[in-house]
Amino acid sequence: MTLSKALVPSTSFATRAAMVLGGTALLAAASQISVPMFPVPMTLQTLAVLAIGMTFGLRMGVLTVLAWLGEAFAGLPVLANGGSTASFFGPTAGFLFGFVIMAGIAGYAADRGIKSFLGLAVVALIASVVLYIPGLAYPAAVMGKSMPELVSGWMAPFLIGDAVKAILAALIVSGGWAAFAKR
Repeated sequence: MTLSKALVPSTSFATRAAMVLGGTALLAAASQISVPMFPVPMTLQTLAVLAIGMTFGLRMGVLTVLAWLGEAFAGLPVLANGGSTASFFGPTAGFLFGFVIMAGIAGYAADRGIKSFLGLAVVALIASVVLYIPGLAYPAAVMGKSMPELVSGWMAPFLIGDAVKAILAALIVSGGWAAFAKR
């Protein structure tokens, strides 16, 4: 059972649709909290994606991220710094698609019953590392960036922040489970 199912046991279409829309709103808000960096900004997107995956589970988590990306592709300014369609063709495109995988990893763990802070933190850190595979593959393939260039400019400056966001996501979701247990 996921935290969302524990808190909102209804499986109606309206309830699930409202949860997906709420998740996309959270992702849109997290995207606007941004620290300008080059070549991509540091945002709270990864924190939100991890929290959504760990709370909603695999299917709902992935669906929520796909809906958010669909909103962006349709032109809504829901990505970092108000970005939308053009972001799918810029340097962040690989990370955008990687968010789907990240939500899937976090959601899979939630579906398997991982609720403890330590378990969620390990999963969140693994998902954060996996995000770099499509995130770096895109600029390598499309922009011709070299591996040293990618590691020094596209990965290394973000590692500490990503680790902190992974730990925060695990704290938030494990805290949600602890609060639920005390009800």
